Amino acid sequence: MLTRTLLIIKPDAVERRLIGEIIRRVEAIGFRIVAIKKIHLSRYEAEAFYEVHKEKDFYEGLVEYMTSGSCLPIVVEGEDAVEAIRKLIGNTDPEKAEEGTIRKDFAKNIRMNSVHASDCEKSAQEEISFFFSRQKRLM
Repeated sequence: MLTRTLLIIKPDAVERRLIGEIIRRVEAIGFRIVAIKKIHLSRYEAEAFYEVHKEKDFYEGLVEYMTSGSCLPIVVEGEDAVEAIRKLIGNTDPEKAEEGTIRKDFAKNIRMNSVHASDCEKSAQEEISFFFSRQKRLM
């Protein structure tokens, strides 16, 4: 089924000029980029986006990291997008990620892991709405 998900190229990957390679990998497996923008999250925005993790010990460091530089939220469309993109990016911990995944190849560590992807359909819809206004029609 054709679905959409959110992929974020995080500050460490933007800083290391990995945007093109990450997008190339997404497109190489047959997915289409529907929307993309470059932003620098404020602390308020990062706290709101990662609110689900507020009680976890890594929350503060994650917020600091996500506000340390620009990132690129991207709406990706294709067959079973959530599952396929999560498989492409690999495990959150690059040490546990499969060979050839984005995180295995590019992540610096578990926090600076280069990308974020929605973990389920519901999250994908909410996360897309967070970055891309509902008033704007995604083509």
